[in-house]
Amino acid sequence: MPLISKEKKERISEQILEYLFSISPRAEFTSRISKEIARDEEFTKKLLGNLSKKGILTKIKKNKNGVNYSRRERWRLSEKTYQIYRKHQHNNL
Repeated sequence: MPLISKEKKERISEQILEYLFSISPRAEFTSRISKEIARDEEFTKKLLGNLSKKGILTKIKKNKNGVNYSRRERWRLSEKTYQIYRKHQHNNL
């Protein structure tokens, strides 16, 4: 498999953030995000993990009943990131 440059990973990460902003405040499963950006699920999961470490995303480990997911993860923008995106969108109008 060919290596993906850091620049391309950043652009794909931007696509992930754009998608999550468009559905915010809802959270989405890794599989759905990878389908939306047309990327491999494991690759997407790795990028999501990196964004989470930076504090840009929040990983949701429990369902609405408070039960831990056994193998799934949902993701959403962190509150701080959402506010920055929202402000940026209003400034561009």
